[in-house]
Amino acid sequence: MIIRTMTPNDYENVYKLWTGIKGFGIRAVDDSKQSIIRFLQRNPDTSVVAEEDGRIIGSILSGHDGRRGNFYHVCVAKEDRAKGVGREMVLEAVKRLEKEGICKVGLVAFQSNQVGNQFWKDMGFTFREDLNYYDFSLDEENRTTFIK
Repeated sequence: MIIRTMTPNDYENVYKLWTGIKGFGIRAVDDSKQSIIRFLQRNPDTSVVAEEDGRIIGSILSGHDGRRGNFYHVCVAKEDRAKGVGREMVLEAVKRLEKEGICKVGLVAFQSNQVGNQFWKDMGFTFREDLNYYDFSLDEENRTTFIK
C-alpha cells in the first residue's frame, strides 16, 4: 500500500470508493468533479489517497484556510479496514498540514458513524461538547444523498 497525493485524475476512482460505503453522504454540488477539482487546486498537496495494487482503497480530502486544517470524506473501503490504512492516511495528511504551518485540524463525523467516531478517539482527536455546528446551504440543489 502507498499513500500519495490525491490528484484530479483520481476523482472517478475516489467517487466510486465513496459511493461504495454504506452511510456515506454525497452532496450533489460539493462532491461533483468540478467542485473536488477546485478543492484540490486550492489545496494541491494536502489531500491523500491510499492505493493498493492500482486500486484506491482510502481517501482524505484535506485542506486549510491558512489558520485551521479540515478533513473531509475520510474513508477506507470496508474490506481494507483494520489494517492501519486510515491511521497512515491521517498521519500523512497531518504531516502535510504541519508543513504548511497549520497547528490544528478539525473534522465532522456523523453521530451514527460508530466505527468512525471510535477511530477518531483512538487517533487522539478530542470530541468537542462545547460548541454547536451550523450549516447554511447557498445552493438548494446541493442535497446530500446517503449511500444505503
